[in-house]
Amino acid sequence: MSTILLLALSNIFMTYAWYGHLKYHGDKPLWAAILISWGIAFFEYCLMVPANRLGYGKFTGYELKIIQEVITLVLFVGFAWFVLGEKLKWNYAVSLFCLALAVWFAFGFNKSAPPVI
Repeated sequence: MSTILLLALSNIFMTYAWYGHLKYHGDKPLWAAILISWGIAFFEYCLMVPANRLGYGKFTGYELKIIQEVITLVLFVGFAWFVLGEKLKWNYAVSLFCLALAVWFAFGFNKSAPPVI
């Protein structure tokens, strides 16, 4: 559970670092937006690296990446809706459903033993 929580927290920082400047720093020059984003991304890495270290062994590398991407997309939908003011269109919803099917395929079949550390 700590892996999932750390991944979620790191993705909050990542989403803001990657997309927050579109709303909050649009008046600043690009170089300033890059530096601000790098500063925010530092905290993402401070959470992401431990999340992956703690999770590896419980999950495979593939599973960790899939979990991280699902968390990213879920958080981004909320960010796009509430911060950027963008609505979820039907084609985006269908795309997210297809990604949910991909997650089901990744986790729903014969689970191989995680690597021994």
